Amino acid sequence: MTIALPRRLLAEFAGTALLVTAVVGSGIMAATLSPGDVGLQLLENSIATAFALGVLILMFGPVSGAHFNPVVSVADWWLGRRSGTGLTAADLAGYLAAQVLGGIAGAVLANLMFGLTAVSFAGTDRTGGHLWLGEVVATAGLVLLIFALARSGRATVAPAAVGAYIGAAYWFTSSTSFANPAVTVGRAFTDTFAGIAPGSVPGFVVAQVVGLAVGVGLLAALYPDAGAAADQVVVPADDQATGSRRP
Repeated sequence: MTIALPRRLLAEFAGTALLVTAVVGSGIMAATLSPGDVGLQLLENSIATAFALGVLILMFGPVSGAHFNPVVSVADWWLGRRSGTGLTAADLAGYLAAQVLGGIAGAVLANLMFGLTAVSFAGTDRTGGHLWLGEVVATAGLVLLIFALARSGRATVAPAAVGAYIGAAYWFTSSTSFANPAVTVGRAFTDTFAGIAPGSVPGFVVAQVVGLAVGVGLLAALYPDAGAAADQVVVPADDQATGSRRP
């Protein structure tokens, strides 16, 4: 059974939107409930995000694979080219558009839920070599984790593993682990705890692309045939088909 592209794009849009809603909404709630304690705010934000990500992968994974992240989708297309697995170039374009639009929609939804202006561009500058290095580390680790799980036949634990990794990376990276261009763009649309100033977005996205390259390089060294499992990323869709497998 294959799954039609519109269904998969809807899943990617909705999943990414709800992920950003969880990130932004829990940040707003944390700042409200724990004013003046940034460490506690970050703890509350990271826990909510980790749990939400795991649940969303379970919810939408059977339809689209639950990428919710342009970095993951690009890696899936790139690694699956030779073995005829994963996304096609046409599907990749659709996934990227759905994810970015979903990220923006999720920020708008969170703003509205908390009685804020629908769009309020963030004023929090996040720039500097140490933050970009943090994004490289966070993104490379995420790519390596997801494809290592798929190649070793452990994709079923991806919801828990990916949620745990992102929750931990909030704390061990200097950037608090955005690790996702669509989420980064979405968070520019909210001037709240989780926001990032629009002028800081390009630096983060470039760092995430570098992290993608590092992650793919590590996969090539550690799992040379990782592309064969591209259809299993992040989790397999129904009948292990994404509707994009090439003959």
